[in-house]
Amino acid sequence: MAALREWLGTVEAEGSSGRQGNSGVEVVVSSLPAPPAPLCPHGPTLLFVKVNQGKEETRRFYACSACRDRKDCNFFQWEDEKLSGARLAAREAHNRRCQPPLSRSQCVERYLKFIELPLSQRKFCQRCQQLLLPDDEEKHRKHQIVGDISITQLKRPSQLLYPLENKKTNAQYLFADRSCLFLVDLLSTLGFRRVLCVGTPRLHELIRLKASDDKKSNIKSLLLDIDFRYSQFYMEDSFCHYNMFNHHFFDGKAALEVCRTFLQKDKGEGVIMVTDPPFGGLVEPLAVTFKKLIAMWKEGQSQDNSHKELPIFWIFPYFFESRICQFFPSFCMLDYQVDYDNHALYKHGKTGRKQSPVRIFTNIPPNKIILPIEEGYRFCPLCQRYVSLENQHCEHCNSCTSKDGRKWNHCFLCKKCVKPSWIHCNICNHCALPDHSCNGPKDGCFICGELDHKRSTCPNIFTSKKVNKAVRKQKQRKSNKMKMETTKGQSMNHTTVTGKKKRRERAHQYLCS
Repeated sequence: MAALREWLGTVEAEGSSGRQGNSGVEVVVSSLPAPPAPLCPHGPTLLFVKVNQGKEETRRFYACSACRDRKDCNFFQWEDEKLSGARLAAREAHNRRCQPPLSRSQCVERYLKFIELPLSQRKFCQRCQQLLLPDDEEKHRKHQIVGDISITQLKRPSQLLYPLENKKTNAQYLFADRSCLFLVDLLSTLGFRRVLCVGTPRLHELIRLKASDDKKSNIKSLLLDIDFRYSQFYMEDSFCHYNMFNHHFFDGKAALEVCRTFLQKDKGEGVIMVTDPPFGGLVEPLAVTFKKLIAMWKEGQSQDNSHKELPIFWIFPYFFESRICQFFPSFCMLDYQVDYDNHALYKHGKTGRKQSPVRIFTNIPPNKIILPIEEGYRFCPLCQRYVSLENQHCEHCNSCTSKDGRKWNHCFLCKKCVKPSWIHCNICNHCALPDHSCNGPKDGCFICGELDHKRSTCPNIFTSKKVNKAVRKQKQRKSNKMKMETTKGQSMNHTTVTGKKKRRERAHQYLCS
């Protein structure tokens, strides 16, 4: 709990940059064609670089796209590293071992057999997180088994499965019913007929439940999720095993075509993407993936509709607003606080800093989205949108400025509204917490130091790369020269020692003769 609060505080203090101190690791995102990335158990890896403010760029490396902790996936390879055939074969064997034990078609076949079983024979192994057929029972005899699995339970797999709670990889914090029902009703009110659920299994469940219970509801849903355990509960047209950090479909072209067909149906009309990525995930690879899904959707559009955007709900903490809007300028942040069932902090009804920081980012005009008044939201006639009750309109900023649900104060020196706990620091020349360090890490570009962009989008990046390349070459030449001198010295020393040894041997032979 304390670690999570520390992580949240660190991300807020660092302006959601994900850097610690004056160094950090960034994803290398390039618009130029690149060679295929090496594969790990989670699909194609990403290219990273460690950068230090005021220093040259260091060596680039490949690492897992989904796992930021080496304990979860220990893949590591330098960009220029050449692997032997034996190491490549060992890696391929390891990747195969890490794949799910059953193929997608096998999961579907087992599911169809399972629903045909009488209630007394429908069992679920909690240890293996697997639906059991009668032939499987002997293998799982000593495991904890749940019996009498009903059809209703099969429709709510998120309540059967244990959530995967590693915030850096899966972060399976499941929507509370309050937030989930609000989203389902909102999607219906806005007139959407299809919902692409990227990492939102509980929303997928409720949409399907509503469609089966309410004949008037015609909303369809497709779930894309990295948790392969959902494969045993859904047919191929309802679930795809998917990694949102590298746009990787684990079941290949067949799953890719399922997603393409879903997005392009009815010429792309009536579809929305709702995504809830892990909070520890990097924004850059997520943005790249979502743009690929948008491009897939646009393939089914006519030329007349080329200006249209795929409607999106991106659910993420509010302090990532600047990063998200950097990649999607048309997005705005709603005041609605999303809460989770299995998260200790992100709960509804809390006040102050204990409120959930998770919001909805969308490209749908906010005046079209009605937030529930009974939950503490009101309509601001000046902003023409719904805001939280304590989010007061600032006449100087001409907007409702609060991001975290509390009333913010306007700072005339900074010329903007800030959190109520912040004060203006004359040394730093901006508002910050009273006990902040004036010499602490500063957010901004690692190349030029400006605060309005990151290193990856710096206009001086190519100049910096040329300088860094020249510096590296100079260092390499110096290193080679030192090696040559060392080798030469060792050779001369070896010659001297050999000569002395021969002279001693000749003197010994002379004395003994």
